[in-house]
Amino acid sequence: MSGLCGKTVPVKIRSCDGNRKYGMAAKDLKELLQKGCKLLQVPLAGAHVCLYSDGTKVTEEFFPTLPDHAELVLLSREQTWSGVVCDIGRLLNTDRHAEGLVRAAKGLLSEEQSPRTRKILADLLLNLEDRSELESRAEDEEWFKGVDARFKTKSSYMKFNCESRIRGYMKEVDDAAKTIEKVKFRAELLKTAKRLAEMLKAAKYNGGYFDRTEKEPDRLCTRDGWFTCQGPFDQNACRSLHSINPYGSRESRVVFSTWNLDHRIEKKRAIIPALLEALRNRKADEVNLTYFYRLLFTRENLKLVHIVCHKKGAHDLRCDSRRIYRRAGNAGGGNQRARGKKRRLM
Repeated sequence: MSGLCGKTVPVKIRSCDGNRKYGMAAKDLKELLQKGCKLLQVPLAGAHVCLYSDGTKVTEEFFPTLPDHAELVLLSREQTWSGVVCDIGRLLNTDRHAEGLVRAAKGLLSEEQSPRTRKILADLLLNLEDRSELESRAEDEEWFKGVDARFKTKSSYMKFNCESRIRGYMKEVDDAAKTIEKVKFRAELLKTAKRLAEMLKAAKYNGGYFDRTEKEPDRLCTRDGWFTCQGPFDQNACRSLHSINPYGSRESRVVFSTWNLDHRIEKKRAIIPALLEALRNRKADEVNLTYFYRLLFTRENLKLVHIVCHKKGAHDLRCDSRRIYRRAGNAGGGNQRARGKKRRLM
């Protein structure tokens, strides 16, 4: 800190309306203001200097403690500065599709040395270059890099992406049948899996959850394609306010692949075991397949979560034993209830 020894302090200074920074040196605040006002053509009367990072006003007492090459903002009498957030505010209040705006953001990013601020600017730039309003492959070829040629629109690919995830859940039910040795039991499970697959096919594998062209509540995003994290399984909302628009850029599309459709009542630890247990006690026709279908494949039990909000530990949630069997199956009375007590349900 050169000023403490009576030497000149090298700094970087800029105006609040410009992005270019200028290097200069001064032995005190008075000299800094004189040089800065002349360079940036700011009236000297009432001029003052703040730290670029957080808007702290630089006083005569504070000046000698400045680190070398501190980044400062020179302000006229009526101007104020509250830190880098001012730059962000100016960017957001400008047409986000203007080329000049993107250039300004890139300019700030190239000069900024703080890793934290660079991260903020990089995220901002990603959103500034958002191209979510474009839908077809012909309009936004960059978005489709790595995507099979059969997909001609973003929505069709996103729908397929969701379908693939849901189909994976169905496969786990099919795989469970392979572990069953008893022929009769396996037959009941295969019958159940077939019916679930038919229900899922009729619903088009719920691919509309990721398709922004679908109507609400068949989609999980806004009409523009923005998805919001719904928070961990045991919370009502995402405390970190995670959001993403995979329609906006190729990078966002790739990052979105790390988001999870998380089962609140867990698929492997609770739903499939409960289904197997139910089929051990009764025939497939007596099991409430609609309930299991909703738990496995629908928003009734699925939450879209950012990878940080995806808790992989045991959820400690069980299937509702009152909904596992069809109500019509209770007509048989006591014998069925007795059979239902043979094994403890999940």
